[in-house]
Amino acid sequence: MFDEEDLLPISALQHLLFCERQWGLIHLEGIWGENRLTMEGRHLHDRADMPEVEVRGDIRISRGLRLRSMRLGLSGKADVVEFHRTREADETCGIRLDGVEGVWQPVPVEYKRGKPKVGLCDEVQVCAQALCIEEMTGALVPQGILFYGLPRRRYDALFTDGLRENTERLCMRLHELTRAGKTPAGRYEKKC
Repeated sequence: MFDEEDLLPISALQHLLFCERQWGLIHLEGIWGENRLTMEGRHLHDRADMPEVEVRGDIRISRGLRLRSMRLGLSGKADVVEFHRTREADETCGIRLDGVEGVWQPVPVEYKRGKPKVGLCDEVQVCAQALCIEEMTGALVPQGILFYGLPRRRYDALFTDGLRENTERLCMRLHELTRAGKTPAGRYEKKC
């Protein structure tokens, strides 16, 4: 278990898995330059980051929901968490919401500016959100959604045992590198 002051941003996992050096430059050295692409990504998140609740039939949509996991040492804000009404009365399949009847299954939704990437960078980020939700609520979160701005399309992200294990290992790596306090050396690849 981590202390409150040891919590690291959920979003750092995506940066770390994409490139450890990029993560170090952003999160250790504070080097960040806004460009057209990052500005477009920020614009896509503007509405998602405003705390509010919307209801669409059997789906309740919460924006800007604060998340944390003391076990993984993470904190952050979900772009969107959809709560889908379940037919199950079993609360391991969902949670009860204050002032609302029924049992609701949380589904984290992560917004991305571009198109789906090769690799699991985005899946790990939304899986980490699910792990936080599970710890905070006690409900199992079997899947999330990735929304990509260029195709303007949603993709399901299933939280398999393998993805969960990879996400937890990456959390340990994140804390290890943060404690070391040194930006990792670059590894030049096609994505650079």
